[in-house]
Amino acid sequence: MHTDSIQLQIRTVEITRYVTPLREGGSLPAIVEAADDFLYVLKFRGAGQGIKALIAELIGGEIARALGFRVPEIVFANINEAFGRTEPDEEIQDLLKASTGLNLGLHYLSGSVTFDPAVTAVDALLASQIVWLDCLLTNMDRTVRNTNMLWWHKELWLIDHGACLYFHHNWQNWKDQAMRPFVLIKDHVLLQQATRLPEVDAVFRTLLSKDIIRSIVYSIPEEWLAADTSFQSVEEYRQVYIQFLETRSTHSDIFVKEAQHAAKSTI
Repeated sequence: MHTDSIQLQIRTVEITRYVTPLREGGSLPAIVEAADDFLYVLKFRGAGQGIKALIAELIGGEIARALGFRVPEIVFANINEAFGRTEPDEEIQDLLKASTGLNLGLHYLSGSVTFDPAVTAVDALLASQIVWLDCLLTNMDRTVRNTNMLWWHKELWLIDHGACLYFHHNWQNWKDQAMRPFVLIKDHVLLQQATRLPEVDAVFRTLLSKDIIRSIVYSIPEEWLAADTSFQSVEEYRQVYIQFLETRSTHSDIFVKEAQHAAKSTI
């Protein structure tokens, strides 16, 4: 299949300077500067969760964007082999060496603050939209402890989708996993406000077309998929991601009902 016409256009930047680590992230992300003079939050391919976290970040972030959420621009970020040699911190130097090649960057939202549900109220529609998205993506990482949302210029931005799509850490039974309710939604920070899920479901199922899913999956760099040898070809990998997301979207009533049940159970 010829895929050039449906692939998302994602910029590639060259990393020129390591600015500072973000210690709150489990995978040692960092703020870096690129040749375009912008700052990015960089997710490293050589970190603990590896390339799978970058794929989840890319798919999750771009699906969120396609559904109308505010998400920082996602870029492919190239690290040159010589980049880490001047880094004095050995742990960081090792990480940079292990991350030569394409990594993933998100535009750094300078001056943003972490969303705090005790300080800022989210209306029922937006809460329902975010809960629907996280059920689709099986995102376990939007809790009170770690909201993974930022307040920037009086608007809510979604970040950190690297823990989504956890089915791809073990490819067995992926078809069954696509049909499962997302029970971890019970811990979602906005679950109690998400009272308009059926309405959101009707809109988002239509909005998230097969073409959008395909364009996002085909934007995954081939080298990221080739690093895993679970399937015979890169194309097979892409088809599994596409089928997983299409199946989940088509049968969204399964996860919507689970979210509604969880909301009632946790009152």
